[in-house]
Amino acid sequence: MPWDCVQGGSRGSRLTPPHDDTDRGDLGHARVLRPQAVDALKGSEVIIHAGDVGTAEVLEVLGRIAPVVAVRGNVDTAPWARRLPATEVVEAGGRLLYVLHQLEHLDLDPVAAGFAAVISGHSHNPSIEIRRGVLYLNPGSAGPRRFSLPITLVRLRLSEGALAPELVSLEIPRGA
Repeated sequence: MPWDCVQGGSRGSRLTPPHDDTDRGDLGHARVLRPQAVDALKGSEVIIHAGDVGTAEVLEVLGRIAPVVAVRGNVDTAPWARRLPATEVVEAGGRLLYVLHQLEHLDLDPVAAGFAAVISGHSHNPSIEIRRGVLYLNPGSAGPRRFSLPITLVRLRLSEGALAPELVSLEIPRGA
């Protein structure tokens, strides 16, 4: 099963109360989660959220799909978000992943610290790159469209001990 990395939720949105385990909120008003994101995340072993969650309901809905590891983003300023850490360390198949919202706030050397990957958000610009043997991921945003950026998430599979990332573009009608 994959580990999925997402960012973005429902910043400033009006929510429909969750009513079952497939609830996606009211996307007519920037839903809790886009239905395409919910569908793409089904079957995940773990969901890693790189911040800018938006509302506690986003984490509740994600938690119905799989266990969630989330960090606080710069828009996560409401009282519920105080429980979210600024950084998180996740172990995946014996590999360590470092999760933070803003890559610019990385205050350690991932190579020296033994991290296989650094997962960040903030820019909402999806990217997958390797620097000095460390995988750097930004899942983009699966929430409200930011500027002209695509709506994406990253699927991370463990393959023979290696991390195999895949950028997943969600098919979203323009203007949605």
